[in-house]
Amino acid sequence: MIEIEGVSLSHRGTPILHEVSLALPKGELTALIGPNGAGKSSLLSVVARLQPLQSGSVAVDGLPVDRTPSRELARMLTIMRQDTGFAGRLTVRELVGFGRFPHSRGRLTDEDRERIDEALALFDLTALAGRDLGTLSGGQRQRAFVAMAFCQGTDYLLLDEPLNNLDMMYARQMMRLLRKVVDRRGRTVVIVLHDINYAAAYADRIVAMKDGRIVAHGPPNDVLTVGRLEQLYGYRMQVHRIDGRTMIRHHD
Repeated sequence: MIEIEGVSLSHRGTPILHEVSLALPKGELTALIGPNGAGKSSLLSVVARLQPLQSGSVAVDGLPVDRTPSRELARMLTIMRQDTGFAGRLTVRELVGFGRFPHSRGRLTDEDRERIDEALALFDLTALAGRDLGTLSGGQRQRAFVAMAFCQGTDYLLLDEPLNNLDMMYARQMMRLLRKVVDRRGRTVVIVLHDINYAAAYADRIVAMKDGRIVAHGPPNDVLTVGRLEQLYGYRMQVHRIDGRTMIRHHD
């Protein structure tokens, strides 16, 4: 479980997070939603210790992230940020292999190679394994970075807008894969999403944020209501329940 208690964050005097408290159960897919500037990416960064903890506490499976050795933390959780960046001369296999660094320290074992092959196959990258990143489309690179995060073998995957650069087919495929990672591999996925219909269709839990605060959290049907979405995004949407699932239609 990820336990966040009273976390606030400021940058150069500008408040970003305000007394955020949240418990994210293990073995679920949790989607963070909300408008730009809501604090979603910042919250992930604090959990992953990319941002120093200024106040409050964050613990992963009972271990405080600000006091846990980096190598131990890297075996528990991994984060894929929006600004991944890439070196064009790296091959896809080399990039995915970086996910094994906390385990192998750069000296790959047979088990590491098996994990790399598994990640390449799972994310439909086997045929691209020898290609340089610079020759790939944006969507192909995005899948490679998610595969690297998966390959790290951690219980927790924190993914910041992994659907960026993916067309509709691959975005849907990515969400299905992440659902499978949770259901069949027992991983815990926390994902920042802008498409609330993907959140509705694939998430166990939704955390709605605005202005650095948690507005609501819970199952999709509880969070995704007409009133709550208007509070978040500033305009009314149509919310339909079809066979027990939620679908949101945008309209003027």
